[in-house]
Amino acid sequence: MNMNDYIELINDKLDEFISIEYPENIFKSMKYTVMLPGKRLRPVMCLETCRMFGGDIEDAMPTACAIEMLHAQTLIHDDLPCMDNDDYRRGKPSNHKVFGEAIAVLAGDALLTYAPQTITKFSENLSPSTIIRILNEYFNFAGARGVIAGQVVDIESENAFVSDGDTVEKYSKTLEYLHIHKTSDLFQLAVRTGAIIAGVEDEQLFVITEFAKKFGLAFQIADDILDEISTFEQMGKTLGKDKEEGKLTYVSLYGLDEAKCKLSCLMSECRDIMKKQNLKSDIFDGIIDNILKRAGI
Repeated sequence: MNMNDYIELINDKLDEFISIEYPENIFKSMKYTVMLPGKRLRPVMCLETCRMFGGDIEDAMPTACAIEMLHAQTLIHDDLPCMDNDDYRRGKPSNHKVFGEAIAVLAGDALLTYAPQTITKFSENLSPSTIIRILNEYFNFAGARGVIAGQVVDIESENAFVSDGDTVEKYSKTLEYLHIHKTSDLFQLAVRTGAIIAGVEDEQLFVITEFAKKFGLAFQIADDILDEISTFEQMGKTLGKDKEEGKLTYVSLYGLDEAKCKLSCLMSECRDIMKKQNLKSDIFDGIIDNILKRAGI
């Protein structure tokens, strides 16, 4: 199965899982952002991890789609005027520009609970103990110690960076925490749940978690780089806002060249983890290659 096959399957299931009910506006708002065209990296990585460890991707599909719903929730809230104040997402108007701020806030809230309901409702072939374990993973990475923590630190770090001799060491730990929780956590959630559904041992779960942690850090560094070098047509969102708002990013802290070097090193470490564990995935290889290419490496 190739990347496009995965994306098509995920899109079909997302469309099926989110039905339009009364009151229609909230479900339309939820579905609007979830169904925006995208790479579906997180659900793809959940399914591919499950396959790679010998599991059935159909068993992982509800969880994979739930992770995409959670990701959409973070995008809806991230774009709000009180957050990053972005008018576009994936080349289309942001949720709050279409449905208004109040409905957008509520749509994000609704997706937070709709996602785990999707897991419990449609995971018919999973045991109750496995479902509980998956839900624990979801709540851990979605909550105050996960992506929300990353968003808080992102907000608190605006305009905090001043270029002088002490700042790199001072802000490096904050930047790593921000990247891990704002971005890497959802990739960890994706591969961990895929592996759990496949029934892996704890040692394998640790290894794939380390892969996802490094991949997530690399992915955010690539996003920081693209904010500097890409175009609206390529990214589908407003660019240059990080610099304009004084955001703490890998590029602002270390510079563009060092960011590219770190990205390349992290992706090499990801490949090494796969190789040492004899894990083979053309999908993962292709994703890494594409990210490096887009970042000009």
